[in-house]
Amino acid sequence: MSAIVPYIRRDFLRWGRGRVAVVSTLVMPAAWLVFVGLALPIRFTDNYLDFITPGILVMTMLSAGLAGGTLLMFDKILGFMNKFLALPAPRENILFGKILFASGRGILQATIILAIAILIGASVYSPLQYAVTYLILFLFGILVAAFATTVALYLDDHDSLSAFNTMITMPLFFTSSALMPYDVMPPWLRPIASVNPLSFAIDAVRAVDAGMMPSVQLAALGLLSAGVIGICIHVFRRTTV
Repeated sequence: MSAIVPYIRRDFLRWGRGRVAVVSTLVMPAAWLVFVGLALPIRFTDNYLDFITPGILVMTMLSAGLAGGTLLMFDKILGFMNKFLALPAPRENILFGKILFASGRGILQATIILAIAILIGASVYSPLQYAVTYLILFLFGILVAAFATTVALYLDDHDSLSAFNTMITMPLFFTSSALMPYDVMPPWLRPIASVNPLSFAIDAVRAVDAGMMPSVQLAALGLLSAGVIGICIHVFRRTTV
């Protein structure tokens, strides 16, 4: 970790200096909470805000994780990557730094969104439930950040990566269980939502809120994260910058 922390610290310092970027990343999930969680007349649940909050938290982690690939792309474009690769520390530390930073930033953003949800009427749960929820969000953040970093290694410019992130974000969100339970989904959507990684995380958070331990979802997220990180390391070792 002593060789990874400087990379994490560098990205947090750079992120903290961009106040507009810090605030802008919170606008969309907060708007979803207010204008969807409170405004829509949903009838399949007594408290739609409680139902949609896990989906908004996972969407926040999705956005933060995908931004990890953007950070790597900028380092490639600006020439920092070549300098990092010349350092004596293992080159995989660059990847771990990006992945952990993206996940940590997502956790901070999700905490703010969770606080907003509680302030506008979401239920308050036990410390243990919140601890397991953060574990789920962290594993999902690792998964997305590793995936985004792998994609950034393949692409050559920021515009292509930005277009890719835009192309997959909303389809992933709308084909998950974020907005509605499986039993009210159209029949064609249920099998898609059931294999969507976002649904794994969202269903796990809802299970925790209901007082259950989502062992299956946790195991699936852990295995997926480990697999994608392994692919990311393999690609990075073969990539020339």
